[in-house]
Amino acid sequence: MATMFDVSQQELVEKVTEELKNVDNIKPTAWAPFVKTGMHNERIPLQDDWWYRRAASILRIIALRGPIGVSKLRTRYGGKKNRGVRPERFRIASGNIIRKILQQLDSASLSKQAVIGVHKGRVITPSGQKLLDKCATDIFKNKPKAKPKAEEPKQEKQKEEKAEKPAAETLKAEKQETQEPKDKKTETPAEIKNTEIKKDAEPAKPETSEKNE
Repeated sequence: MATMFDVSQQELVEKVTEELKNVDNIKPTAWAPFVKTGMHNERIPLQDDWWYRRAASILRIIALRGPIGVSKLRTRYGGKKNRGVRPERFRIASGNIIRKILQQLDSASLSKQAVIGVHKGRVITPSGQKLLDKCATDIFKNKPKAKPKAEEPKQEKQKEEKAEKPAAETLKAEKQETQEPKDKKTETPAEIKNTEIKKDAEPAKPETSEKNE
């Protein structure tokens, strides 16, 4: 069984979004079509199902970072506000939207409040983790598998090897012709002078008369 770490997180959020649409306890509020998700945004969300997408994203973050509260989630979903000619500044997201979504996830038994050590906030429930793993498994199964490379027939490989052998032999022959033989030694100018001096230093042999008187 695949987990949420084995698939693309964007695909996981989209899959969980479709699953949350079938949950009765998770529904957008009456003012959802007219509200911005934060003061850093200039317009309302373009997607009609943005409420379910935000709920799916929050559920994923709870599974990764839980226990987590509203303040940290507001920082996570915040952004830079365009202030014209002045420098941009970071603004946190709307807290009312996040708070309502967390309450709906709690009512659907997908998350719950807990205290772990010093940290306090929402954590994932077994049913919430089961939903994420189920969506991840569906994505993993439908993912196309890489096709193995087809092996070339042996006859074609043998033909290619035979064609390569003559070419390699001709290259070797050309290299041998261009290379000079290692046995031949080139004499330096100093050696040539020494040989000439030796020849001049040899004494001339006296001529012997063919017949003695």
